[in-house]
Amino acid sequence: MTRIGIISDTHGHIHPKIYDFFAAVDEIWHAGDIGNIKTADTLAAFKPLRAVHGNIDGQDVRLSYPPIQLFMKEEVKVLMTHIGVSAGQYTSEVKKLIQKECPQIFVCGHSHILKIKYQTKEKLLHLNPGAAGTSGFHQVITMLRFEIDGKEIKNMEIMELPRSSRIID
Repeated sequence: MTRIGIISDTHGHIHPKIYDFFAAVDEIWHAGDIGNIKTADTLAAFKPLRAVHGNIDGQDVRLSYPPIQLFMKEEVKVLMTHIGVSAGQYTSEVKKLIQKECPQIFVCGHSHILKIKYQTKEKLLHLNPGAAGTSGFHQVITMLRFEIDGKEIKNMEIMELPRSSRIID
């Protein structure tokens, strides 16, 4: 069994509650707009980090993290990118990748809107953790954690925090 924490759109900020919420996870997946390499390094020092760069990320982040990650976690294929648009209305690139690779989980960020939805047509779980930083229009800071046990995806949990909460750099 692998415990996963997912965040996106930190924009260079790490909320202190992330350390409690992700204390028991085995790794963190970041779906882009990390903000800067210091943020990525801080997260990677806390837990193993798998990430993609987002549209606001500079060269330092882009050189360290690709635009797309396709990988297996236990017996589950995962596709992660920053901009995927909304569930069922994917960008043409993402749609082609989903059709070709048939992932069981698709992770994206960008919208700053938390979304957990099973897509029957694509036979995948679409996960967008919302936004974990303070930049953007969102009113709530959100993040996800769950478990992968063989082929099973289970125990999905959401953390919601007021955006006005103090942030550390």
